[in-house]
Amino acid sequence: MKGYIQVYTGDGKGKTTAALGLALRAAGAGLKVYIAQFVKGMRYSENDALSQLEGRIVIKQYGRDCFITKAPEEEDIQGARRGLREAKEIMCSGEYQVVILDEANIATSYNLFSVDDLLDFVNVKPEGVELVITGRNADPRIVERADLVTEMREVKHYYQKGVQARKGIEK
Repeated sequence: MKGYIQVYTGDGKGKTTAALGLALRAAGAGLKVYIAQFVKGMRYSENDALSQLEGRIVIKQYGRDCFITKAPEEEDIQGARRGLREAKEIMCSGEYQVVILDEANIATSYNLFSVDDLLDFVNVKPEGVELVITGRNADPRIVERADLVTEMREVKHYYQKGVQARKGIEK
């Protein structure tokens, strides 16, 4: 099966959720999935659910905690760069048919690694690997290189009314 490059971006909710749905579908079809989460270091409900699919879906976080409200520290940068290197090795190993780089676009926005680093990753993708890149602010060069781009657009969100992230829905 030929693998393509998918990008889920935009300011709306649902980018990671869409990628996780694809991971679940792929696992159900017998494909192995590797998910590298950048920026994220907190425990989310999906981590608990995916641990039950061990052997079919592997998820690894390369962030500490959410630093979105402040500048990333050197430890954040080193963790993200290590994660991108590890994910590249894993993608090229032939063991996984789907690789998801969750919040990789955000990682480039915060200069955790460069867009050129992400493009280098994309350019070594084996033919049979489906690659999914999520996160707001996808660089135009990533969009251009992708085969499929979906932009989530926020029309209305209950966060604007003060609703906090709810366990099992947003976290």
